[in-house]
Amino acid sequence: MRLALFRPLAIAAVVPAAWLGMPGAQKVIPTVDVHPAPVLVELFTSEGCSDCPSADALLAKLDAQPFPGARAIVLSEHVDYWNHGGWTDPYSSHSYSERQSAYDNHFGLSSVYTPQMVVDGTQEFVGSDVRRARAALEKAEAGVKIPVRISHLRFGTGRELQATVEAGPLPESSHKAGVFVVVALDRVESAVARGENAGRHLTHVAVARNLLKVSDLKPGATFSREVAVRVENGVDPGNVRLIAFVQESGPGPVLGAAVEKPAP
Repeated sequence: MRLALFRPLAIAAVVPAAWLGMPGAQKVIPTVDVHPAPVLVELFTSEGCSDCPSADALLAKLDAQPFPGARAIVLSEHVDYWNHGGWTDPYSSHSYSERQSAYDNHFGLSSVYTPQMVVDGTQEFVGSDVRRARAALEKAEAGVKIPVRISHLRFGTGRELQATVEAGPLPESSHKAGVFVVVALDRVESAVARGENAGRHLTHVAVARNLLKVSDLKPGATFSREVAVRVENGVDPGNVRLIAFVQESGPGPVLGAAVEKPAP
């Protein structure tokens, strides 16, 4: 496990077979048990960290849905604090380092590290730990989720990914939450020339490129809105997915999530 000494002064969340190969207008959406249960699996990783490729590979296996009780909605968030080691991760962003540091505070950790996996905002562990990943998904699958739905997903003008996102109602017992959307690349590859992974060919799935908070959500409230998220130039429209999730402030527990791809 590679420990990093990154801890910014200001902490803020972004304003989220065998086991290995082994699955606004208010609009009322009924609260139901969702099966298979959507579970948000975030991996904080870096191409500059030699311990991360094994975690990247595990995330790809989870993306193939090996566990039938849960719908693993995976998200690869590349931090930037490894960029000093001779290689600048082309998918890194300081905003993901800040999001991870907010989790660090939430979990009471002494420092951030890579690779770190966070499941539904409630469990964290070394991102290459297969046993912990399976146990975390089993635990998260047992929880009751609020419904989140993405519909009418399409590319608009100006490189925007547009969709209708619906969520809620947020349970009255919950704290204030946020509705987040993320544009992620399905699959990318890198030939790393320098740093700890020099000479390696790396593959990543569900790489976060634009994570936005689109609304607050109060207890008892629902959410229904058209959203538009910018997609960077040069991205193949067939290589993107849109993820939406509801997360309590903190960052706290993820209460519901969904993922869709644009129609061909």
